[in-house]
Amino acid sequence: MKIQTLVTLLLSTLLLALSALAQQPSSSSAPPAASASQAAPPSQGTPTLEPLPPQTSTDFWDGDDPNLVNLVTHPFASKKYVQRMTRPIKDRLNELDQITTENSSMIKDVDSRAQHGIQLASEKSSLADQHATDASAKADAAKLAATQASTRVSTVEQKVGNLDQYKGTAQTEIRFRAGQSVLSKQAKDALDQMAAPLKDQRSYIIEVQGFAAGRGQTAIANSQKMADSVVRYLVLNHQIPVYRIYELSMGNAVTGDATAAKHISGGRVEINLLTNEMLTSAQH
Repeated sequence: MKIQTLVTLLLSTLLLALSALAQQPSSSSAPPAASASQAAPPSQGTPTLEPLPPQTSTDFWDGDDPNLVNLVTHPFASKKYVQRMTRPIKDRLNELDQITTENSSMIKDVDSRAQHGIQLASEKSSLADQHATDASAKADAAKLAATQASTRVSTVEQKVGNLDQYKGTAQTEIRFRAGQSVLSKQAKDALDQMAAPLKDQRSYIIEVQGFAAGRGQTAIANSQKMADSVVRYLVLNHQIPVYRIYELSMGNAVTGDATAAKHISGGRVEINLLTNEMLTSAQH
């Protein structure tokens, strides 16, 4: 029995040795592996990755110990063999996943910056539109102000041009006896009738001219007294402003109807009411 077992072991060892010698690779199989390792250079812009080398084994056992157990379990039933064969593929897949993640992050970053730039451009455009609207409103306001100023200037020019456009609207004559300068009842009534409508009125002038018989300074002085009587009555009794009254002492000067003036033995005062109808209508 011991001899039979020993013979069986020797035969098994011999068979294993013969199988190992039969499975050893020849020297001509090495060049294909070297040529397969030479690959085309990668294109620009992509990560530099070495191509996967072909899996070649140096012998049948691929690094395992040549024994009976490994002969039964090698190569397809070995977990280590499967892991060793798939490890390069897993490494390459991990590299591709890393590159994909980096590209996705870069794309998101570029998109975020683009969206931010678009938002800033939109805000600046809105701000520019608002400034343009404000400038247009200010321009319209300036144009309106200029139009109003031009209208006011035209109105003022018209008023200034009409300052001296006075016309006589009423005339009253007050007669005095020789050597007298006191107003009679009839003279006061005539002055009241002329001055009453002038209350709260503007744009008028009252011209008072005194005439007296005689010669030289005596006639001028007498005409001054009679004119002063009329002016005093208008200022005190009718509150006519003094700056609206122009008083002249004409003495024995002849104006108007010379024939009528020669028959006046005493003195007289002519009161002329001058009004500016254009200024009055503009004020109303």
